Amino acid sequence: MFTKILIANRGEIACRVIRTARRMGIRTVAVYSDADARALHVEMADEAVHIGPSPVTESYLLGNRIIEAALETGAQAIHPGYGFLSENPDFVDAVEAAGLTFIGPSGASIRAMGLKDAAKRLMEKAGVPVVPGYHGEDQGLVLLAGKAKEIGYPVLIKARAGGGGKGMRRVDSPDDFPEALAGARREAKAAFGDESVLVEKYVDKPRHIEVQVFGDNHGNAVHLFERDCSAQRRHQKVIEEAPAPGMTREMRAAMTAAAVKAAEAIKYSGAGTIEFIVDASDGLKADRFWFMEMNTRLQVEHPVTEMVTGIDLVEWQLRVAAGEALPKSQNQIALDGHAFEARIYAEDPGKGFLPATGTLHHLKFPPQDADLRVETGVRAGDAISPFYDPMIAKLVVHADSRTEALQALDNALAATEIAGSVTNIAFLAALARDADFAAGDVDTGLIGRKQDGLVQVPPPGAEAVAAAAREAAGIGTLPASGDPWASLPGYAHFHATPRRTRLKFGDTDISAHVSVVNGRWSVELDTPISPAPSPGGTPRVARWPGHITVFDGAAGYTFAVHDPLAQAADAAAGDSMRAPMPGLVKIVRAAAGDIVTKGQPLLVLEAMKMEHTIAASHDGVIADIVAEGMQVTDGAVLVRFVEADAA
Repeated sequence: MFTKILIANRGEIACRVIRTARRMGIRTVAVYSDADARALHVEMADEAVHIGPSPVTESYLLGNRIIEAALETGAQAIHPGYGFLSENPDFVDAVEAAGLTFIGPSGASIRAMGLKDAAKRLMEKAGVPVVPGYHGEDQGLVLLAGKAKEIGYPVLIKARAGGGGKGMRRVDSPDDFPEALAGARREAKAAFGDESVLVEKYVDKPRHIEVQVFGDNHGNAVHLFERDCSAQRRHQKVIEEAPAPGMTREMRAAMTAAAVKAAEAIKYSGAGTIEFIVDASDGLKADRFWFMEMNTRLQVEHPVTEMVTGIDLVEWQLRVAAGEALPKSQNQIALDGHAFEARIYAEDPGKGFLPATGTLHHLKFPPQDADLRVETGVRAGDAISPFYDPMIAKLVVHADSRTEALQALDNALAATEIAGSVTNIAFLAALARDADFAAGDVDTGLIGRKQDGLVQVPPPGAEAVAAAAREAAGIGTLPASGDPWASLPGYAHFHATPRRTRLKFGDTDISAHVSVVNGRWSVELDTPISPAPSPGGTPRVARWPGHITVFDGAAGYTFAVHDPLAQAADAAAGDSMRAPMPGLVKIVRAAAGDIVTKGQPLLVLEAMKMEHTIAASHDGVIADIVAEGMQVTDGAVLVRFVEADAA
């Protein structure tokens, strides 16, 4: 077994690998960029090496620098985590050429499955069912559009390299094909350096079910059952579970057998995932699933498999890479209960899941135990950087049944408190409580169909607003001494002097008078507020610079504390649109002098590894618009409109 390994990754997956390595008595080396100098994975590792500036192309994607760091520190092997260099066969070759061990599959296996078109041809030869589509080398618009017509709309354009929903577009008609193709190519080129695509039939009620496989270097290959990853937004997973709801014995046998066959076809070693697209329009049937792709690495959602099998997949990775045989045979691997994983992101579901940045001024998770895991790479005070994926944490729960596991997930989400950045926690809780999702009637279009309802967070009720007003007034909780006035700045002898507080929630100004009467605080609101009771019991409060966040069940309501200077600055900003996050202006579709209407696309901003269309906030005439190719900061003015009188 290795005595020291280097982890060529960051964030929660680096922390995850470190925990298992520490338990096994293996020392760890972390690598970090400028942005991650004080990151949690750096603190947890036994050693850490700086590898470059914050952009991934200057740090985490520098294979040679990472190999140098391993050699400098005496590491014997490199664990790639997921993303970054984890599926780069040239990196694997370079690691082995340096006399180190790559904790993962061979470069040949990664190459065989790295391009979706070649992988599907290989799977067809191996007898694994493949979805109908075009996987050829000719990438001309006319040919691709013709193939799409032959396949029949709707079709799915997919980048042949990479994954994570990048370079993917659903197309419903021939008229939309050219623009969708151009967008997919741009995104694929930016994310993977390869703009080639494939075109496939879009399944009307698709489910995304994947099988965890594991192989060793002694000719053994097993499966660890399936995971359902159908709950997706923007083609990216948000809640995963194991086993798949509604799975029949017949279909599980067929699907897992196909997955093992796929792994054996490339002599696979290590942890891998075979992803299938399933036609669920008539339930789960053994002849209605098709191979999509293989992820030749550990998946983000691997903890749900660990929860239902009791197997530490990272430990298996280390043992297999060290030359050991698989610790268990197929008949020794069994399912136990049900597990869910929810991915908590810094993003705004109400704005199309737009990624966000910010400092995590307040961060609190539910207590962990054998049935509840929190996988994270951040602590309170850390910042969500624009350079990397905005995932904050993964909540993983386990119970005897799916119903009990779903309730555990709901409870865990309600107990999670994050302030300083907008998050998707309330959205995740709404999805977990959705009737169709709860019944297991899920497909990849579920979130899209119900998105408007799922992202709607009810406005704060009177209890939540009162809690914020009390905090703003400086009362907090009544002191243990029993003197109700000790924490009230407006106290006067013989009577309570009410303190007027002003808050802002979104565009709503809130005014309140706070006082303490007979040892109990009292809040009188001047602003009409819904009297709805708190769904989460007593609201919890966190105060951070200039703001107060009230946690009410899974919802978090952030109030800005009144600041006259900031209000004046906002008024001086004029009629403009600002960048919601730092990014690169990829495309500009309007010019100064153009008359635009609300909702009209004006430009495309590339940020957080995705393209985001910025649309006009209202009707108007453009006075000035940012130039194509510019790198902009968070809050930078992108568009200015002509003032109403000038127009």
